[in-house]
Amino acid sequence: MTGRLRVFLAGGLLVALLLAGVVSNFASGSPDGLDHAARQGCTFNADDEITGGTCMAQQEQEHQLADSPLADYGIRGIDNEYLSTGLSGVLGVLLTFAIGGGMFWLLRRRSPEEGGHALGEDLASPSEPSDQKA
Repeated sequence: MTGRLRVFLAGGLLVALLLAGVVSNFASGSPDGLDHAARQGCTFNADDEITGGTCMAQQEQEHQLADSPLADYGIRGIDNEYLSTGLSGVLGVLLTFAIGGGMFWLLRRRSPEEGGHALGEDLASPSEPSDQKA
């Protein structure tokens, strides 16, 4: 891997870690578009419980992984909401980077000694003329 590529990947990873660890704490807690659309047609009380009407949100169920360590955009057991959210974001970025990097490593092009072609190598045979008229 070239030095420029390493710097580029390290810079991208650093930006992603900063966004996930710091900026994620400033995300809106308001319902997003899908939640808003699912709540259309129902009435809610002060505790945000459905009190009447008909809407998709009435069919809502708890997710199967709701009790997992990283459920609800945080880490279970960490009481500080900002720290929990930031650490779960950082962990998510690192896990995604590791899985993606591992997949690229497994699927990378092999060097000629290994039976493949290296990146940037011309696939044409060096003995073939490129543009000759007969």
